Amino acid sequence: MRSLTTVDARGNRPVTRGRDSYTPNRYVPPPVSSGGRYRGRPTAAPVGGKLEQEKEKPLEAGGCTHASDQMGILCPTGCELKITIVKQEANVKQAMAPLRNQVEELSRSSNSIYNYVERMTNAVRERQLVTDDNGQVVSRYTETLEEEHAYIKETVDSTFPSDIRLLQKILRLEKAIKTQSDNCKEPCVTSCPIPVVSGKECEDIFRRGGVDSQMYLVKPNPLSPAYKVYCDQTTKDGGWLLIQNRMDGSVDFGRRWDDYRRGFGNIAFDVGKGHCETPGEYWLGNDHISHLTKMGPTEVLIEMEDWSRNKVHATYRKFTIQSESGNYVMSVEGYSGTAGNTLLEGATELTGDNRTMTIHNGMMFSTYDRDNDRWTPGDPSKQCSKEDGGGWWYNRCHSANPNGRYYMGGAYSRSMAKHGTDDGMVWMNWKGSWYSLKTISMKIRPFFNPQ
Repeated sequence: MRSLTTVDARGNRPVTRGRDSYTPNRYVPPPVSSGGRYRGRPTAAPVGGKLEQEKEKPLEAGGCTHASDQMGILCPTGCELKITIVKQEANVKQAMAPLRNQVEELSRSSNSIYNYVERMTNAVRERQLVTDDNGQVVSRYTETLEEEHAYIKETVDSTFPSDIRLLQKILRLEKAIKTQSDNCKEPCVTSCPIPVVSGKECEDIFRRGGVDSQMYLVKPNPLSPAYKVYCDQTTKDGGWLLIQNRMDGSVDFGRRWDDYRRGFGNIAFDVGKGHCETPGEYWLGNDHISHLTKMGPTEVLIEMEDWSRNKVHATYRKFTIQSESGNYVMSVEGYSGTAGNTLLEGATELTGDNRTMTIHNGMMFSTYDRDNDRWTPGDPSKQCSKEDGGGWWYNRCHSANPNGRYYMGGAYSRSMAKHGTDDGMVWMNWKGSWYSLKTISMKIRPFFNPQ
């Protein structure tokens, strides 16, 4: 057994006098061991809903017209003529004859003028009535204008901005649709068709005839939607559901709690055969993993490869992940394999507390934004996930770190690590702290005794 100096245990946060603290393992809930789903081996894709689009048309504002009449008023002036003839009667009589003719002519003229004035007076009266009516119309029109002004002001202040934002969204959508149309001028080809066969998990799919390793739909819970997984139907008799896969560093595993809860990454992709037979880098999601492992006894297979193409594996006969209310506590038992029993025993090259603090069995899941490890709980400067690059069932901190940072070539140094710790894809009982694996995967299957 190598000494702590040789191992360089800084990467494993060793216990030192007067510094830090470490809480030994508490009670660990046992993995599910009863209620087997299968007894040895004995063999229609959901229809998507339609999307409907709603269209809205803005209302158009109305208008009005206005007419104005001109009025002319004639104001005639009258004269009163008073003639006193007191002088000579003879002179008057002589003048009467011509004056009588003039008076008669004047009388006729006066009658004409009077009739004209009467007609003009009536016209003026009628015009006045029209003016009064127009005044009432103008008053009503003014009130209408004020109401329209208030409505327009409210529209300009509140409705227009929201309409403008909606129009901007529509313009962006139209641009995206045009871009998509340009990219899809040729008929689209589905590169990853979903097989017709499906089931509760990959073992169920295998028994229903889905014997090819590729992407499938599973529906463990009849009340929850189906979701995509990769099924390995060839390794160790098949039926394995891939819950974690690292192969090329294409997906960042330094994620938040919610990402690990829901799952992330690429389930599978096509390499030219018309179906997705090659798994991508992904984490299935703690909610799914918890539900699958609590349905009944479940075994887990962890496979890994170094940069020299050497391969090893670790199998745990019982593997259970509790629900989110308990921070997804992990319970395992029944190890077998060639990689080393890191989950139950910790790093065997360490001794005492420095070893037991690397055991993962019974640990809660931790991410950089949800610290549940046992390295000085409550101290934000001492968080395993933040230093070791991914979410995992950290103790203080690890002997295995499958979701750590991806290093090309294998060996890496403290100076290369972001925090000076062994933050690579580590499995200490095979390659030690400062060697990052090329590939590692975790697969689960209902446990059953073959017949």
